[in-house]
Amino acid sequence: MAALAGLHLDYLSPAEYRAARWSEVLGVATFDPAPPRAGGGSTEIPVAQVATPVLLGTADVHEVWRCGGPAESGQRNRVRFRHSEQLLFGCIAVPESQPSGTEAAPGAPGAAAPSALHAATVGAYREICATLDGVGYPHLLRIWNYLPDINLDSHGTDRYRQFNTARQAALREAGLSLTGEVPAASALGASRGSPLLVYFLAGRAAPVYIENPRQVSAYRYPRRYGAHTPVFSRATLLRQRGSLTLFVSGTASIVGHRSVHVGDTAAQTRETLANIEALLEEANRVERGARFTLGSLALKVYVRRPADLPVIRAQLAAALDPRQPVIYLQADICRQDLLVEIEATGMCPLKSDA
Repeated sequence: MAALAGLHLDYLSPAEYRAARWSEVLGVATFDPAPPRAGGGSTEIPVAQVATPVLLGTADVHEVWRCGGPAESGQRNRVRFRHSEQLLFGCIAVPESQPSGTEAAPGAPGAAAPSALHAATVGAYREICATLDGVGYPHLLRIWNYLPDINLDSHGTDRYRQFNTARQAALREAGLSLTGEVPAASALGASRGSPLLVYFLAGRAAPVYIENPRQVSAYRYPRRYGAHTPVFSRATLLRQRGSLTLFVSGTASIVGHRSVHVGDTAAQTRETLANIEALLEEANRVERGARFTLGSLALKVYVRRPADLPVIRAQLAAALDPRQPVIYLQADICRQDLLVEIEATGMCPLKSDA
């Protein structure tokens, strides 16, 4: 992705990663997991090691977030972070067998004891919120969550719903909003036995929160999807001097609040792209000067069944520029009837600061 003033994203090969200018790097995510190939000074860079296999034989791919200027590193408890004047990248990994360092929020009287995932999630989000409060970056912009066995039923419900309950409890405790002004986010399955991994971007200034006219806001879902709704916006828009960055949350074949085209991978992929295009139109409407297009995005595509990859790639090839950055990961989606999920990041020049 072309470098603009302020924040920008690159998907780098190992050779490009080793040659990176580390003074401007905020943070890195690796996949499969691929061990970071260190360059000069890179030991200070927070690296989120995501346990999702990379498809297409490109396991050594690095997601690198740059800030366009100098940055400083730090650590608070288990949160490793790096920040520039306006932006912060952080990550935390919490094994479910590892004590969270603080007790989970209590449930209703007589309710079953919280799961290990609940405790890990509450602990991770408490530490994230405490870090942002302590260093002065109050606005979460974008969050990535990876948890193993996301569709597995335990403790009376599936693990994604357990995660949503715990995330809500921690955010409520921190005094943060659960509706409206909430970050863009994704929550995907990770390899069995891996820790709960959360990485995130935060800022000193609030973003613009974008919802999709074709969908019910996730935080307004009916109770059929769980007692506690997901806490995320469909997209967030960050305005910086000279540029705009759009963070598109994990997006799937959902219209209203229902999954559509169940069992049809090609149709689900097309519907997902239609949802992303609707978000781009809404972002361009809301923010004067925005000119986001499908061709301006870097995409991360989550594939439930690797055998579906050729079908998904064919649909994307028909819609995207062949030069666009796209990586494909094998991961379970939060609903078992969804076969593909796509998240994206778009950056464009801001024509006027007026």
